[in-house]
Amino acid sequence: MAWTINQLFHAKAFLVSVYTVYKAYLLDIPVVTNQYKNFDAGQWRYLTFWNLIIQAVFFFICVLNDWFGTNTVSPKKPPFVRKLKDYVHAAFAFPTAMFVATIFWSLYAIDRELVFPKALDPYFPWWLNHLMHTTIVASILIEIIVAPRKYPKRLKGILGIQALMVSYLIWMLIIFNKSGVWVYPIFHVLNLPTRTLFCITMLAYSTVLYVIGEVLDNFIWGNEYIKHQKSHAKSK
Repeated sequence: MAWTINQLFHAKAFLVSVYTVYKAYLLDIPVVTNQYKNFDAGQWRYLTFWNLIIQAVFFFICVLNDWFGTNTVSPKKPPFVRKLKDYVHAAFAFPTAMFVATIFWSLYAIDRELVFPKALDPYFPWWLNHLMHTTIVASILIEIIVAPRKYPKRLKGILGIQALMVSYLIWMLIIFNKSGVWVYPIFHVLNLPTRTLFCITMLAYSTVLYVIGEVLDNFIWGNEYIKHQKSHAKSK
């Protein structure tokens, strides 16, 4: 029964992710694109879009693991697809989804003009906004509940999320250098010192989210890991 639930959930999450990527990619917002006359990276300019791609890839890996891998708590010799699934979840899918959602809605609550100006409303459906910034949290939290995973060594996992975040930061600087426009309005109201501090804080926050994911997974599946280890020890 659990195996069937995993399959249904992962297939649905994958299809929703692909649909969201498709609808987001097709967005045409003249008030935004007109600013990027010198260099326009399209939706690839946003971390939110990067995250949608990550979620789609992750849930596709989950589907492959349901069919060709294993969802047992601690397999003796996990297949490559299971190892890949566990690492992508720990290092990329969970922390990035939580980062995008919490930062977006926090800034939106403080002053939406800093992240999602009202001028976008006529071009940006409210339901797509929630698919991009809310549903991702529900999906990744459900994934923690329905399927176990083995977290990598903490340093290895943190290096993964930091490599992703630094890569995006460099990409954002490239966009600004070529277009003269900051991707997010909040950077226009910050000076260089506060902008630097903001970026450092965001990098630190992504690390905190990684640890939260690890702690949450251990809270839900920790007893199962212990039971499995005891059972394995008795069998010897």
